Amino acid sequence: MEKKDVTKGGEFLIKETKPENVFIPEEFDEEQLMIAQSCHDFIAQEIDPNLDRIDSMEEGLTPSLLDKAGELGLLSITIPEEYGGFGKNFVTGMLSTEVIGGSHSFAVSLSAHTGIGTLPILYYGTKEQREKYVPKLASGEWKASYCLTEPGSGSDANSGKTKAVLSADGKHYIINGQKMWITNAGFADVFTVFAKIDDDENLSAFIVEKSFGGVELNPEEKKMGIKGSSTRQVFFNDCKVPVENLLGERQGGFKIALNILNIGRIKLAGAAIGGSKRVINKAVNYANERQQFGRPISKYGAIRHKLAQQAVMTYSSNAAVYRCSQNIEDAIESLVQGGMDKEAATLEGIRQFAAEAAILKVHASEVLDYVVDEGVQIYGGMGYSAEAPMERAYRDARINRIFEGTNEINRMLIVDTLLKKAMKGELDLMTAAQSVASELMGIPDFDEPGTDPFELAHEQVKKFKKAVLMVAGSAAQKLMMQLAKEQEILMNISDMIIETYVAESVLLRVEKLAKSENKGKLTEQIDIMNVYLYDAADKISKYGKDALNSFVEGDELRMMLMGLKRFTKQQPYNIKEARQRIAGHIIAEGKYCY
Repeated sequence: MEKKDVTKGGEFLIKETKPENVFIPEEFDEEQLMIAQSCHDFIAQEIDPNLDRIDSMEEGLTPSLLDKAGELGLLSITIPEEYGGFGKNFVTGMLSTEVIGGSHSFAVSLSAHTGIGTLPILYYGTKEQREKYVPKLASGEWKASYCLTEPGSGSDANSGKTKAVLSADGKHYIINGQKMWITNAGFADVFTVFAKIDDDENLSAFIVEKSFGGVELNPEEKKMGIKGSSTRQVFFNDCKVPVENLLGERQGGFKIALNILNIGRIKLAGAAIGGSKRVINKAVNYANERQQFGRPISKYGAIRHKLAQQAVMTYSSNAAVYRCSQNIEDAIESLVQGGMDKEAATLEGIRQFAAEAAILKVHASEVLDYVVDEGVQIYGGMGYSAEAPMERAYRDARINRIFEGTNEINRMLIVDTLLKKAMKGELDLMTAAQSVASELMGIPDFDEPGTDPFELAHEQVKKFKKAVLMVAGSAAQKLMMQLAKEQEILMNISDMIIETYVAESVLLRVEKLAKSENKGKLTEQIDIMNVYLYDAADKISKYGKDALNSFVEGDELRMMLMGLKRFTKQQPYNIKEARQRIAGHIIAEGKYCY
């Protein structure tokens, strides 16, 4: 069997990816589509009719819905079979996450249980801990929660003050402290709790059962959105935790938190895409039904522009999510074949793509925010009414830019992760950056571009990468250690990277699709690709200029701005007609159909 060429995390910036080496959503197999349909059916039958009851925090409702999800196997899709799960791969898990992502508050409850609630024990637990807890979490018999954030430690998680002290007889850790914004706290049976043992510098993690005692809850928080998700403060008052419930190594809690957040970030991206698709479906249906001046509002250019742009951004982000998901799955399989156990391989595979996970979290959450905002606008006055669906979607979406690390923290993490990989020799960014710097000193290429849309798109994406390498390489060289403090510049560079990754992902998706189908059927997909690249070029130019003007001066600045202009130059393109075609297809189908 031929060994698969496994992509490395961050490599997209310095290596051209071929379409045959990415996974696209059009390639889901029959079993994956059946699992997705089961999730759709569950939402239609159990969640949609009960959204108001869920949001009113009706006693016992969400736990009972999690029980039903457990009975259908929706809590255990990627849990190994030995612990009562289906043992499906990472990509299949992402697909179920995407579909469930459209279920408002319930999506938060379910993902907190299956993700940050269950995975720390699955990936870091001892054999005995896994055998005791994972089957009951997989079935939904026990509900899970994750206690990291404290009043004084949010983004700076390792500064938490919760303490664990070994008891005199050495049999228990006594935990005292306060946690806040704890999802599922109101009904959780099992908490993963982060605390510092004695005067340790770093956090440790513990598996705490509510039945241990010493666990007290504040009333439910009143929130802007996701009102049906249980969110409480949790107090630990002399909570006695058996020493065998230390999770992982002493002082290893911060590492657990970081790695579980990596998983949470890409999962949140998938969920946000699911939410975006649901909102587009509702928006296009309303636009087709709402009559103004004697015809449906979907006939008007201003509305068609909104529907098209919603689809362009959702389709492109979706392409990036599954590209990365398959990269992670390939990395996991390669590590397993090399002798690593599955749990360790999964963690390492995801860690390798920490930068991409942060890219996706930022992009997909901001796509959802755009989609719901325009969804409200398409509904007009009804969009602002709590009687119509957009008001809930709008409020529920907003948390995603804060969850799993704020988008600002994630933007800085993207650049930091890639630079650290470069410093460790895992990613040869500096050679690539120096090559671009040399190219700036040479004579520009004045060859006329071809007409093949994919050749043109590949040339454009190559230049986007050069723009990133030019700006990031110069910033790293000039600012060195000071760069970490220049948050505005870091965020400019990060935004250039995000747009480049997603632009390449949508190109690869459409190109792979074109190679497997009759090109005549792909007019709108090629339009989506071209519209995304058209917008990305201007964004990358703006972010690059903002960064360069912040730390370069004189002739060097003029030369680099000329280079940036060259790298973000585009051919004339009728973007209005492209959006009209995209919107026309959605309007005719009456749903998001890509």
